[in-house]
Amino acid sequence: MSDTGHPAPSGRPAPEIEPRRRLHPLSPLLKGAKSIVVIVAALSWQTLGQVGPTDFALIVLALAVGVVIFSAVGWWNTGYHVVARELRITEGLVWRRNRAIPLDRLQAVELRRPLLAQLSGLAELRLEVVGGNKAEAPLAYLTVRDAATLRERLLALSGRAAPVDTATTDEPAGGAPLYRVRNHDLLISQLLTPQAIFLPFGVAWVSAQFLLEGSWTFIGIASTMTAMAGVLLQPIRRVLRDWDFQLAREGGDRLVLHYGLTETRSQVVPPNRVQAVRLTWPFLWRAKRWMSLRMDIAGLSGPDPGDDKSSDRLMPVGDLPTARALVAAALPGVDLATLATSPPPPWARLLHPFGLRFLGAGLAADVFVSRSGRITRETTLIPYARMQSVRVVQGPVQRRLGLATVYADTAGGHAGAARDRPLAEAYAIADQLALRARRARCGPLAPVDVAGPVTDGSEAPVDETFWQPPEQP
Repeated sequence: MSDTGHPAPSGRPAPEIEPRRRLHPLSPLLKGAKSIVVIVAALSWQTLGQVGPTDFALIVLALAVGVVIFSAVGWWNTGYHVVARELRITEGLVWRRNRAIPLDRLQAVELRRPLLAQLSGLAELRLEVVGGNKAEAPLAYLTVRDAATLRERLLALSGRAAPVDTATTDEPAGGAPLYRVRNHDLLISQLLTPQAIFLPFGVAWVSAQFLLEGSWTFIGIASTMTAMAGVLLQPIRRVLRDWDFQLAREGGDRLVLHYGLTETRSQVVPPNRVQAVRLTWPFLWRAKRWMSLRMDIAGLSGPDPGDDKSSDRLMPVGDLPTARALVAAALPGVDLATLATSPPPPWARLLHPFGLRFLGAGLAADVFVSRSGRITRETTLIPYARMQSVRVVQGPVQRRLGLATVYADTAGGHAGAARDRPLAEAYAIADQLALRARRARCGPLAPVDVAGPVTDGSEAPVDETFWQPPEQP
């Protein structure tokens, strides 16, 4: 019998089936600990007051034992093994679930180590595949060495990389370091956010209200603390997430990311999986000449830029020279500082009375460039080979003005846009994008007769006001 359950061809030995492996024996305890925290948090202070501390502790203990037993049963019936070019996972007791994950659809492999996993020397392995809206095969938990070894094996079987010697830790190893964030700059960058800037004003206003009224109720204290926690939560999460961010090149052209404080993550991005690169230049960062870079990876991308499933970090904070080097690493052959863009026509000012000069688009040799934003400026670089579709959209006001917007969509659902172009130019851009996308998929891009999103073949000028940082006062 073959590994698929069908008889093997006569005269040919059946392939040897790899035995199913279980997760680490401590996995039930770590999974149970997270569930116990949720249960205890769900039990209100009112319950504690009604039953007393002793009975409350017994209730928590009984629930903890039940959760651990339930997790242990799940661990006993969960296993995984690699068959040919598939990772197969079996789980469930009453309802048996079998999953086969084709490795040729693999987009990225991430090794996570939450705080409890760091203390116990374990790690969690997550796979991102094409078309997935969440992580596939979250194998929690394995030893760090086993997780790293399995990651290298899956990448090698997927054809994304050749096997390499695995280190004993999840630190980037054996590769050329490209970037490491300065934690001091990371902290300062999160202080230069609207939440941190306006927080003292909010505290001063609440304090003034207290001094004028002369009283401070429990509801007032709780509301103030909740509001402050909500304001500071996002910057704090960014600092904890991007702490000690490191980027290296390994195995020739793979990008290896390592970051995190309370939860460390080590992610391997196979070559040719970067769908787009986005440069963001917040208003409060311009005095420091800082910007951030993110990259869209199919299977990781999400609709909300603030969501954890959105595009991944390429540079949490840094200057233009560093951004140029990292863009060249993620998109070989692309020089960030030499990309040419052209703005919409002057009559598009009726649609953008204040921000017209911050809009632009351009067709570079290897990528489609689009930029937007007056306060927070953003530039998107989409390789032609990663484009999935091209759209020309014309709204009712645009029809009256003879304008249209061209969108270039990627597998992650994100799009670069040439906004509010003359209708003839919009269709010319769409034709060029489709032509360049076909050529990029078939082989090296041949020269074309259009250098930018203009119809006369002239070279679009570089917008110096966007690419060059402002002069220091």
